[in-house]
Amino acid sequence: MKEVIDTVGRRKTSVARVFMSPGKGKIVVNKLPVEEYFKDEFKRSQALKPLAAAEKQNDFDITINVRGGGLTGQSGAVSLAIARALVEFDESIRTSLRADRLLTRDPRMVERKKYGKKKARKSFQFSKR
Repeated sequence: MKEVIDTVGRRKTSVARVFMSPGKGKIVVNKLPVEEYFKDEFKRSQALKPLAAAEKQNDFDITINVRGGGLTGQSGAVSLAIARALVEFDESIRTSLRADRLLTRDPRMVERKKYGKKKARKSFQFSKR
């Protein structure tokens, strides 16, 4: 029987669900290979950073469902979900992931637009006369 670990990661408005099971290192994001989904090398490496930090790139088959936000938020959400799954699998990895700040939920969100303003903080041009 294969043990499947199910975790959730969030960043901005993105939510990623990760299903991790022991395997050969196959990673699928929204039914696409990870190289096809995260075409940008930086975003891909950011999403898979916990695997590199724990040196377990070829130990798990990972299926990821991610929705909402853009690719930056999604790669951050995937990273957090993978890190949580690795800790659930092996508690001894926690300290190395914590040192790389991979288990911290990034609280930064888009600030809401205020009335009387053009955006959250940007004002309309001020005219004295």
